[in-house]
Amino acid sequence: MTLSQADVNRIFLPATYADGVPYGLFRELRRAAPVWWVEEPPVAGWPGGTGYWAVLRHADVKHVLRSPDVFSSHLGATQVRDPDTPADLDFVRAMMLNQDPPDHSRLRRIVAGAFTPRALVELTDAVAGRVRELVAGVRPEGAADLVRLVADLPVWTLVRVMGVPEQDRQLLVDWANRVIGYQDADYAQSSTADPATLTDLGRAALAHRPTALTAPDGRPVNPRSRPALADMYAYAHGLAQAPGESRGILTRALQAGLTAEEFETMFFLFAVAGNETVRNGLPGALLTLFGHPAQYRQLRERPELTGPAVEELLRFWPPVMNIRRTAAADTELGGRPIRRGDKVVVYHASANRDETVFPEPDRLDLTRTPNDHVSFGYGPHFCVGAQLARVQLRLMVRELLDRLPGLEPDPAAGPPRRLVTNFQNGLKSLPVRWRTTG
Repeated sequence: MTLSQADVNRIFLPATYADGVPYGLFRELRRAAPVWWVEEPPVAGWPGGTGYWAVLRHADVKHVLRSPDVFSSHLGATQVRDPDTPADLDFVRAMMLNQDPPDHSRLRRIVAGAFTPRALVELTDAVAGRVRELVAGVRPEGAADLVRLVADLPVWTLVRVMGVPEQDRQLLVDWANRVIGYQDADYAQSSTADPATLTDLGRAALAHRPTALTAPDGRPVNPRSRPALADMYAYAHGLAQAPGESRGILTRALQAGLTAEEFETMFFLFAVAGNETVRNGLPGALLTLFGHPAQYRQLRERPELTGPAVEELLRFWPPVMNIRRTAAADTELGGRPIRRGDKVVVYHASANRDETVFPEPDRLDLTRTPNDHVSFGYGPHFCVGAQLARVQLRLMVRELLDRLPGLEPDPAAGPPRRLVTNFQNGLKSLPVRWRTTG
């Protein structure tokens, strides 16, 4: 197969992912070269970009992620699309995700306090109870949208970590939708929180929500910019100043002397990034199992496989498809000369199917070991909440299989609907059904 620049550019275009991750294209690209130059044409009103180097092989992806001195998270932040203004870039650089050591290490130590072994034990017990409640609540119905069912779990968990009142947890869903799904018309203006059910603080925050999605010059407003999330940041400060009990990680963050920007972006990190891995990974895991009946049956019959099965499902359906770095110095990667300032984007979705690491990479094998997937990243930025995400995935997958007999897609309710984005591997709906007896 002869690959044109237009073929290569497809991995940037959000529309490419409307029907699924283009694993066949990734395979052809890996076979031809480990690193490719990708152009960033204008898309749906969003301006074009400078272009970037796409890193597709497992070894090169890990090399980039473990080398912050050469491939920086801080210089240009970690999204493919550049921030619109220098002020936007300065603001997002305060986020732990967009820091390099040693500043990253300082912020990570604060966040890690929410995920100590003792805290994980307590959270696991609470999550297990919530999982049982969620599944028991729908069991008599015989059908549900699995995306809606499981979406509550990571948000319910996060409000405990963050100290957010339960009445306000739907705000976290809207904020995540707007940030992660801005390329999808169904999510770009997400507003599902009912003001009547919110706390006074939640209702007050809504008054700060921007009403315009375009700047005066007609360009779309970057959904990750501070003005686009004014309601979220107003809420974060209001919550931190509210009287009463400890506010979890937020209290620790304030006591650690974070700047206003560091505090706001830490709230962002928990509210959005802490939500999306599980929210996208759980429906994706079940849809993957539905497409592999023998493996699905094996997992139903052998509960002890749940742990390794979740790792394989994460490999097969990585919730985050890519992440960006910026070259901090002239270097070479995969035989390509990389210049200081170039964007370098690693593709977890491609690395997880690298045939030099995973025998028969397109085959789902719930007993696969070792399983060196990079769905939680690698190196200094390895997901600090990975263990909690694994707990939620394992408990929910097991409860669904054990308590909903005959769980399967519900064709009468329509096909699964994918989130249209080049960043997150997500579903907007997954109608399912099951037997209510037996």
